[in-house]
Amino acid sequence: MPVISYLCTTYKITFKQIKNMKTIHTEQAPKAVGPYSQAIEAGGFVFASGQLPIDPATGAFAEGGIKEQTRQSLTNAQAVLRAAGIDLTHVVKTTVFLSDIDNFAAMNEVYAEFFKEPYPARSAFAVKTLPKGALVEVECIAEK
Repeated sequence: MPVISYLCTTYKITFKQIKNMKTIHTEQAPKAVGPYSQAIEAGGFVFASGQLPIDPATGAFAEGGIKEQTRQSLTNAQAVLRAAGIDLTHVVKTTVFLSDIDNFAAMNEVYAEFFKEPYPARSAFAVKTLPKGALVEVECIAEK
């Protein structure tokens, strides 16, 4: 299914709203590591790209293990949402990518520091590798 059709069907967004989408950018989160936006606002939602655990001030990975990397990834996601004029309380769905499923419990501890009830829907996947050797990447969808 083409991406536009998927977005329109899944999120009840009209093609006109897609055409009126707005790019979200902030220096408070790391620059994209490829040809994509930090986030797109369309149809009353903000679609934030996956955030790696990169400190935007230094361009370096957060020092430490999975907890530190999860904290940095979520801090970056928070910064992107703030640039869109909202915060983590608007998040309706997150996707967490882990390079090792054994890090799930530690990631969860930090995740709970950022999200309170009612928790957003979430999927978490173990993947073979993440960009730049990250341990975690977090993306989210938020209602504007």
